[in-house]
Amino acid sequence: MKLNQIADNAGAKHAKKRVGRGIGSGTGKTAGRGGKGQTARKGGAKAGFEGGQMPIYRRLPKRGFNKPNKVRYNEINLGKVQAAVDAKKIDVNVPVTQASLVAAGVLSRPLAGLRLIGKGEIKAKLAFEVWHASEGAIGAVEKAGGSVKILRPAEAPAPAK
Repeated sequence: MKLNQIADNAGAKHAKKRVGRGIGSGTGKTAGRGGKGQTARKGGAKAGFEGGQMPIYRRLPKRGFNKPNKVRYNEINLGKVQAAVDAKKIDVNVPVTQASLVAAGVLSRPLAGLRLIGKGEIKAKLAFEVWHASEGAIGAVEKAGGSVKILRPAEAPAPAK
């Protein structure tokens, strides 16, 4: 292959459409903008403006709520913990905490707390210290001979009315 044989793939280059250059160009007169009116003018309409009609984002009902101060937790499956034990990343004699999982490289960064989820199978006898654990996860850990300690403080009772 020589330098003079190098070329772009077919269809890779597209010539820019030159509008408003006479009737013979195919895009003369109105330059592809159609007839008169707001859309033919420079600037066009504001995004979401429907010509005075109530916009669709205001006609449709709003549902749900995004909590601005939502607490995010690290979630980990039992299967992932077992895989880390098998790979010798986690010591079975030391309690499994959020800090130990981050140090082992199982979690990328610590969040507000650690949640233990019962997906997967665990064979190692481990002591977990977590903020929350599902019933299935607690049952599977205790069946393997381990223990689960919940660190999250008990929720305060609702005030009397």
